[in-house]
Amino acid sequence: MYYTKDDEWIDFHGSIAYAGICSLKLAGFKQIQKITFSKASGFRKKGEIVAIIKYKDFKVSAHMPVDGKVLEVNEKLVNGNPNILLDCAESSGWMILIAPSMPHERADLLLPKQYQMNGKSKYAK
Repeated sequence: MYYTKDDEWIDFHGSIAYAGICSLKLAGFKQIQKITFSKASGFRKKGEIVAIIKYKDFKVSAHMPVDGKVLEVNEKLVNGNPNILLDCAESSGWMILIAPSMPHERADLLLPKQYQMNGKSKYAK
């Protein structure tokens, strides 16, 4: 499991990877009213918005963690219970399944310990 500095995660499984957002990015959300995916599939560049998550006046963007092709979106979020993102954002709450264009590239991605340190320094006063 790797993380971005913008609170997204990616879990590589050979030539594919599951990606989503970290629970930290959903701080303040009591529930999820709507998730809108930008496109169901296709090639996306790192940093492109793949989904918008809404609750009342809150709006959070989920971004592509690496360059690659979106193979599918998590149907549980679209047709089921989008609130699984609040309960398990970094496991069964995956948002997209992708085929990274460079499946072994880890540039600009953080290991869990680095992500935790980044979070502490980013939010410390």
